[in-house]
Amino acid sequence: MSRRGKVLVVDDDQTVLELIKLYCEREGYEVIGMNNGDLVLPAFDRENPDVVILDIMLPGKDGLTLCRNLREIRMVPIIMLTAKGEEADRVLGLEMGADDYVSKPFSPRELVARIKAVLRRTQPVDTLTNWKVKYPGLEIQADTRKVLVDGEETGVTPREFDLLYYLAQNPHRVFTRHELLVAVWGYDYFGDQRTVDVHIRRLRTKLAPLPYEYLTTVWGVGYQFTPPVKEGETTS
Repeated sequence: MSRRGKVLVVDDDQTVLELIKLYCEREGYEVIGMNNGDLVLPAFDRENPDVVILDIMLPGKDGLTLCRNLREIRMVPIIMLTAKGEEADRVLGLEMGADDYVSKPFSPRELVARIKAVLRRTQPVDTLTNWKVKYPGLEIQADTRKVLVDGEETGVTPREFDLLYYLAQNPHRVFTRHELLVAVWGYDYFGDQRTVDVHIRRLRTKLAPLPYEYLTTVWGVGYQFTPPVKEGETTS
């Protein structure tokens, strides 16, 4: 089967490594596995993976530290592996820049589905489609997956980009957290809906230089993208 992408898997459980490798290779992915956090950064630079599967508890550098380190190098999609019930670790992983998480024990088929989804959504779009969204001070380029704030590129993770682009294409429409999870995460997502809150919070920080609050909370419902109202216009 032809190569569909390169997956870097980091977990100190050899059984987990072999299971992920087996299922990913069945789908045509090339897999690099390692069991020590201290080996990850050199391998990341050498192998240039398309997606990283990262356990939190590791010998050497822990997964949360590595997630932050990887984000400083390149905005590759990162899926964290967390022990079931460790909500604090899941939220902290998302705060560090992870795009998604899977709780152990996990279904390898579900993990592969998430890998497929995140890789599909990080591919450049056809430039003949609606590939650029512009608002005062904000430009979102779907073809290059770049976000410009006051003309300067700001680094966003793949999932942050997907979320911002989706909301910006639907201004003033209010979405529930579940609707955003299904639409942006690319499959029927059964995870913690706080995932959306964390991504919105990170995006707000990155859009903070703008004098407008583009991402607004609709209490008791969810979120909406709210462009500034021009003089003489109304939002009704």
